[in-house]
Amino acid sequence: MSDLRLDDTIFAHLKKTFSSISDRMEDTRRALRGTDASAVGESKLIEDVQDFADEWGYGIKQLGKHTHGAVKMINKIGESFGGLDLELAESLKVKKKGK
Repeated sequence: MSDLRLDDTIFAHLKKTFSSISDRMEDTRRALRGTDASAVGESKLIEDVQDFADEWGYGIKQLGKHTHGAVKMINKIGESFGGLDLELAESLKVKKKGK
């Protein structure tokens, strides 16, 4: 291997963190979707609470998608970095043989 190194635990930690965020966002979205707005009483307030839950549910779903996308990107970065590291190591071997 070459001197170009990045500890795999960094990628594992990032994936774990973003996966956790994505899971928590989905749990929150489900909880909002099941909100019983009738508990607030007044009809206009019930409607406002339902609208709020719907809007936040959509926003949370979007955040979940983005964190899931971040996990995919972290995986891709890790794979690319590993490939570049191997290429660099091979190029150093070739240069040493050429001396």
